[in-house]
Amino acid sequence: MKNITTNRIPCFRRWNRKGWSVFASLHRQVTIGVLSVSMSILLLSARHVAAQEVDSMTFRSLQIDEVGIAGSQSSPTRNVLVSTPLFDRKAQAAAPVSTLEAALRLTPSVDLRERGGKGAQADISIRGGSFDQTMVLLNGIDFTDARTGHQSHSLPVDLETVSAVELLDGLPGVGAYAGAVNIRTAPLMPDYLRFDASGGSYGYGYANLSGAVTGRRYSLLGAVSYRRSDGYRHNTDFDNYNAFVRATWELQRAGYFEFQTGYQVREFGSNGFYAAYNPDQWERTSTALASLRWQKDVGRFSFGASVGYRKNFDRYDWTRGTAMNRHNTDHAGASLWMDCRWAGGTTSLGGNYAFDHIYSTNLGELLDTPHGDYTHAKARHTGNAWVRHAVQGRWFDAAASAGISLTPYGKSALWSISGGYRPADGLHLKVGVAQSMRLPTFTDLYYSSPAQINNLDLIPEHAVTYRFDADYTKRCWNFRAAAYYRAGRDIIDWVRRAEFEGKWHSEQTSRLDTYGVELTGVYVVDKGLVRRVALSYGYVTTDRNTDIEARSAMDFMRHKGVLSVELRFLRCVSFVLTGSVCDRNGSYSEYPVAGDSQTSILRDFKPYFLLDGRLAWEKGVCRLYVEATNLTDTRYCDMGGILLPGRWITGGMTLTIGKSRKKSYFCEK
Repeated sequence: MKNITTNRIPCFRRWNRKGWSVFASLHRQVTIGVLSVSMSILLLSARHVAAQEVDSMTFRSLQIDEVGIAGSQSSPTRNVLVSTPLFDRKAQAAAPVSTLEAALRLTPSVDLRERGGKGAQADISIRGGSFDQTMVLLNGIDFTDARTGHQSHSLPVDLETVSAVELLDGLPGVGAYAGAVNIRTAPLMPDYLRFDASGGSYGYGYANLSGAVTGRRYSLLGAVSYRRSDGYRHNTDFDNYNAFVRATWELQRAGYFEFQTGYQVREFGSNGFYAAYNPDQWERTSTALASLRWQKDVGRFSFGASVGYRKNFDRYDWTRGTAMNRHNTDHAGASLWMDCRWAGGTTSLGGNYAFDHIYSTNLGELLDTPHGDYTHAKARHTGNAWVRHAVQGRWFDAAASAGISLTPYGKSALWSISGGYRPADGLHLKVGVAQSMRLPTFTDLYYSSPAQINNLDLIPEHAVTYRFDADYTKRCWNFRAAAYYRAGRDIIDWVRRAEFEGKWHSEQTSRLDTYGVELTGVYVVDKGLVRRVALSYGYVTTDRNTDIEARSAMDFMRHKGVLSVELRFLRCVSFVLTGSVCDRNGSYSEYPVAGDSQTSILRDFKPYFLLDGRLAWEKGVCRLYVEATNLTDTRYCDMGGILLPGRWITGGMTLTIGKSRKKSYFCEK
């Protein structure tokens, strides 16, 4: 980068091997002239990331005179207390996971509740919260669906393009009641073309074509895929289509730009998905999204803005082939912010605006004149403004923020405070407290059926979350521990009472206090038979002030332990085995006779054990693998009575052609 003015810093160009030499550098900033350019870039990036929390890492091209270098550009996320890694592509490349849903199952922070196999339909719940209480971001852009949390996870990205997933705490505004999940995408390498194809049990098939091109000031990532299955039991077949493009470019005077767009179609048989006794349900969703983000540094100031839009169509058939409900939702958002770096730290100002609208056959207010197939509609506007100040020191860091949210329900003050301390090399202790909220979804407010009664008097949920984190890294070991307490008020849930004649009613008469502990240990080396061992455990418990029969608030994942072991042998072969033990709180109604809603058996969720494995061989541009999930053929369910797949075996091949391709991940040359 040209025209950069720096202070004169002493440069070490050779070692004199004197015992007193190290004291000459104490409390002084020096440079080591013999470091390679690549190492210098890594240190520069690490210093920049340490100075501010990030919401997405954007693949871009930096220029130093005439040399083009692939690096990463960060953009700060406002008010984030701490980010917790949920998935890392480099660390978990060999794991027996083929979908994003399978990858998120391995982290103690996430309760990934699937209704079908291979990502056909799933909900993301964070630390004892519900799927409606989780905000979902793609590269830092909020694409959360206001109709229902069931659709927030419908994003047009496959695991091949996902570089990392992280949990963000303390995000301002509405929606991130329990936290926000940020999915980051990035190319595998600057220039490459990759084809992945696999097939296996239950008529499963998958094909993905992805690639990237990188120039001096731009990068382009694209991917298309198709995934399908005949289903592992009656009416569980699915077809999924994804297309995604992400482009970044930098103009010397205009600044840095990032654009992303994608389209997804999902069709799946929904045996018992939304009514456990009905095996003939079916659903089709289509999602289109796009966003543009800009960032420009001017001296000590940094300016940024973003806009995003998401369109979602949903068709639900109570009986497959006969449409029952149709929904058409729009989400549009815009953000604007400014940072000022000065001697006292970094001060940030910003705000955002969101517009949500729905056309539906049964959600919203009745239209005077139908809009095509839709007879109902509703819209709402929300806005947030905030100020934040952060201080970064050698041993300590601290941040505080305050903001206000403007919603149809009035004004709400939101705030957060956090602090960190590094008492020793590799050890980082963090504490924080933040207030969060979320609005009722359109489904919470308006959905009614022969078994459900809606409630138009719902108000936003609020929570205050207290958090402690510890992270320690030494050589090949990393340990993380987290403890949290969330005091939730005005919790929205579907409740069944005697006065409603057995029907479910949407209400919020309870408080919910949630306590949790998470422990993670990882061992990683570059050589030897055992390359990576990861062990994690998560515990959640809640205390509810009322004794009522609720549909979802009390069926959280109480215990989850995961052990993963990666082995390397025969130079080019890897074998990964992952075992998980899960114990869910709560109970569900089982219907032994399909189609008969009058005969049911109340059952408690039972603990279960899952064992997954992957064997892979890689040589040159080709990689062959065999993967098996649920090797023990365990019978289990994440949601009331919906039986999930047993043993599922697949095999596949990956071809990767890349410019300046690095050494194979599996094969030791």
